Amino acid sequence: MKVAIPSNGGIVEDHFGHSEYFTVYTINENNEPVNEEIIASAHGCGCKSNIVETLFNMGVQTMLAGNMGDGAVNKLNSFGIEVIRGCSGEVSVVVNDWLKGNLKDSEETCNHHNHDDGTCNH
Repeated sequence: MKVAIPSNGGIVEDHFGHSEYFTVYTINENNEPVNEEIIASAHGCGCKSNIVETLFNMGVQTMLAGNMGDGAVNKLNSFGIEVIRGCSGEVSVVVNDWLKGNLKDSEETCNHHNHDDGTCNH
């Protein structure tokens, strides 16, 4: 299983579409992270980039994120990727908290998008 985290400097990025890169962890059968990969981010709104397809093709099943708009949530879900929002802090701590069952989806979405001109306004 693989899990992805929108990241910036080793910290969970507050917004999916603003991440510098994605940290992707491979989780073994003992529910432990065994590999970490860094995937470059396509800057701009995540729902309009190909990052979801890239992560899906890598085998990512879960996204641990700070926040994101409905477009990104819907696109991730359409590829069968579960979204857990409300994450913050160091990516290694977040993935371990998730593996221990300590994280739940906040179900909050960012609604400060202006898709008419393709920008995210925060």
